[in-house]
Amino acid sequence: MLLDKFQEYVRKEELFTHEDKILLTVSGGVDSMVLMSLCVNSGYHVGVAHCNFQLRNRESDEDEILVQETARRYGIECHNKRFDTTGEMHRTGESMEMAARRLRYEWFHALCKQHGYTVIAVAHHIDDSIETFFINLLRGTGLRGLTGISNQVGKVVRPLRFATRKEIMEYASRKHIHYREDSSNRSTKYLRNKIRLGLIPRIKDISPRFTPTMESNIRHLTHAQQFIDYAIGNIYKQIVEQKDGLHIIRAEKIKHLDSQDFIIYEILSSHFAFKGDTVDRLCQALDADASGKRFYSRSHVAYIDRKKIVVAPIQEQDECAVEILKGQTRAYCGNSVLYIEECNVDDIASLHQPENVALIDAEMVSFPLTVRKWREGDQFTPFGMIGSKKVSDYLIDHKVSMAEKHRQFVLLSSEKIIWLIGQRIDDSVRITKATERVYKITKESL
Repeated sequence: MLLDKFQEYVRKEELFTHEDKILLTVSGGVDSMVLMSLCVNSGYHVGVAHCNFQLRNRESDEDEILVQETARRYGIECHNKRFDTTGEMHRTGESMEMAARRLRYEWFHALCKQHGYTVIAVAHHIDDSIETFFINLLRGTGLRGLTGISNQVGKVVRPLRFATRKEIMEYASRKHIHYREDSSNRSTKYLRNKIRLGLIPRIKDISPRFTPTMESNIRHLTHAQQFIDYAIGNIYKQIVEQKDGLHIIRAEKIKHLDSQDFIIYEILSSHFAFKGDTVDRLCQALDADASGKRFYSRSHVAYIDRKKIVVAPIQEQDECAVEILKGQTRAYCGNSVLYIEECNVDDIASLHQPENVALIDAEMVSFPLTVRKWREGDQFTPFGMIGSKKVSDYLIDHKVSMAEKHRQFVLLSSEKIIWLIGQRIDDSVRITKATERVYKITKESL
């Protein structure tokens, strides 16, 4: 029975006790509504936190009502907060997922301080962890991303981490638990849903024991990452020094090791948020002793200095300029990533694309391309216009906020702006009747 397994898992993993005051994060979906039932029927001291991100209009309000009414029926305290998620996305430049995650966890921790909650319980389960494995596998996050979702990080615990989606659904049906189905869960425009609804069912047709097998795989990978973390921690102490706000990685101390590039990746990714393909190019520059070449994560810049790697926080005046080489399929700019695809013009279903997608005549550009922040004096000829226009004037005309201006990047070919990223391409690279090959460049928030 799920209730018995829940109680045993919580006890065995030491997630919380009857002495704790537990904040349940409840969306109104089946997973979190089942978690609320399990905790109440186990006699734990709980309160409920519900976030209304106001992204699904009436649906969001109905979720809120269900959670409040259920908490009242159980006789437990319910905290509710409405967020201006869309406004926050515009203010920070974050993706919807990143903005919502930050907003809710900031609020959860504030509730803990205000009301004395000692634990924050989230309703992730085995299937969520498996889906995360495939998402990170496709994104190339390395071994760390293949360890799924942990059952505890600080105050945040996942007491349903042992259960499958099927077990949770069966419990909800048996106990007549009311829940809400998020309509976005059926949309295949989201990668997680493509994996959940498309990929995983096909794999299960091939391997009926897919779920327990994947659970075992993730557990083994987690143990491997824990061992690596321990080893990298010892190496970090030997090769990294801090001086005047800089972190200096003395790569020459590990040059004799076959795993040099892997060690550098582990240090840069876990401590400074660098992505794998960026670290690959940095290691190539290190081998070539390309002193001064700069590489960027969202928060830090790294450069080669006489066989050493120097890492520093990005300064406000830094243009964050990076090159895009021919054949490169991904590049980073601030809190966004650019995906570059070369294709035949006949493969483009429509020339009408959203602002985050640029269609560029491949014959009109030369590599390497450059991505950097815009600067005063920059000009381009917006698609469909005659004559050049200052980037600053374009941003003013289109009522771009000051915060967004600070995050605005441009894409250049031969020092000429060909795309005000996320806004408008330059007219010189537009698709014409003579166009045969096209670069389709898509900007996505991280």
